[in-house]
Amino acid sequence: MDEDFDFGNEPPILKVGDENEIGKQGLKKLLLKEGDGWDSPEPGDEVEGQVIKGWDEGIKTMKKGENALFTIPPELAYGESGSPPTIPPMATLQFNVELLSWTSVKDICKDGGVIKKIIAEGEKWENPKDPDEVLVKFEARLEDGKVVAKSDGVEFTVEEGYFCPALSKAVKTMKKGEKVLLTVKPQYGFGDKGKPAPAGEDAVPPNANLQITLELVSWKTVSEITDDKKVIKKILKEGEGYERPNEGAVVKLKVIGKLQDGTVFLKKGQDEGEEFFEFKTDQEQVIDGLDRAVLTMKKGEVALLTIEPEYAFGSSESQQDLAVVPPNSTVYYEVELESFVKEKESWDMNTEEKIEAAGKKKEEGNVLFKAGKYSRASKRYEKAVKFIEYDTNFGEEEKKQAKALKVVCNLNNAACKLKLKDYKEAEKLCTKVLETESRNVKALYRRAQAFVQLADLDLAELDIKKALEIDPNNRDVKLEYKTLKEKMKEYNKKQAKFYGNMFAKLSKLESNDSNKGAAQEAEPMSI
Repeated sequence: MDEDFDFGNEPPILKVGDENEIGKQGLKKLLLKEGDGWDSPEPGDEVEGQVIKGWDEGIKTMKKGENALFTIPPELAYGESGSPPTIPPMATLQFNVELLSWTSVKDICKDGGVIKKIIAEGEKWENPKDPDEVLVKFEARLEDGKVVAKSDGVEFTVEEGYFCPALSKAVKTMKKGEKVLLTVKPQYGFGDKGKPAPAGEDAVPPNANLQITLELVSWKTVSEITDDKKVIKKILKEGEGYERPNEGAVVKLKVIGKLQDGTVFLKKGQDEGEEFFEFKTDQEQVIDGLDRAVLTMKKGEVALLTIEPEYAFGSSESQQDLAVVPPNSTVYYEVELESFVKEKESWDMNTEEKIEAAGKKKEEGNVLFKAGKYSRASKRYEKAVKFIEYDTNFGEEEKKQAKALKVVCNLNNAACKLKLKDYKEAEKLCTKVLETESRNVKALYRRAQAFVQLADLDLAELDIKKALEIDPNNRDVKLEYKTLKEKMKEYNKKQAKFYGNMFAKLSKLESNDSNKGAAQEAEPMSI
């Protein structure tokens, strides 16, 4: 059965020669010539010409260059009074309208405090974000035309702002190359205090409205590579296309590494004929901050990285190619991603290659686990499982190999998650193993450990008892059972104490109530 979808107040799509009613008050539109693109004027936008309500409603449906004949009923024109001497009362009017252009007007803060009128359209669709560094030209005037500030190029971080709050609010709505006129009320200018006069300029008086011409010349995208904001990337030159290196890709860089005082400790690939700085990502061949940042870059991208000690060389002194990096140093890298070769993804592999790649990732995970690098080991086990997750095209022998690998990797990953105190994830991984091997002692044992930490003691006991039925002499399971019994004992004590205290309080309340009742009975009745 077909459904009719309601798209709200969308204007009907007309072909040349079609006539349609707009709204429900009798306004009609006959399309004489199609317009360009998709944009139409929005409420608040300025269109040249005097407007009656019918025009207002009709023009909102037009595109640039469109020509239409509007039939406007009296209710949407001049009504009962008409417009003497030309238009009589209750007249239906016809207008032949061609929409040449319009000026986009936006109330940026939705309170009338900053009104933006677009003078020149910008490029593409992106807008700067709070961390980005913008380059603008602007001129600010008072209502009487006096210039109070002007710059042919000033750079600032959007979040930090510049001159007055209106500038940063406006640039977040602008595209590269866009030029606008801002009408700014005092709350987004300099409020009731105003601004003293800098050399060669006029002061901004208290409670002054401002007219600001603003052009967004360009901006540098700034992104936080780590959630704790300790690795920051500022793009100096955009890269090509959409592809980025994956984990395990071989990358070639031009790089300069500096300390805060400008000391260069690394320089590679800068001079003609000089070798590029080459490494394999996600292999601990370089500092963690550089490793992570490169994974976000495109070919040809140039970026400035700010890397705090936790993601750089830490609390130890480090001898680099050209200088020593002192302990606890924040380091700065200017990096250009010259080229990269991605590690083969599972969809590019045949069955044999998938099983081989999964085995290799498992071994890498084992090495990292033994080194106490549980988070990195966990990622290797996850990647191993992804290579062999979908085994519909595998032969019987290959399915057996894949199943065995999945079991080992999920179990090892569960061990990582236990070390990382991610008990919920450890429990999920063990459950996945038990769905295919219900008598797997390691899975039961590790899931019991997770349950103990999650305080699901009854479920932990079920897993331990089942594991001991399968392997009664397993030392690790026996020890875990001992731990569980102690936890249960401790839990029962707490429960007993809690309920004991609760009953004591209830008894006290009951006792107080009965004493109060007896005292009331003993009081003589007043006459």
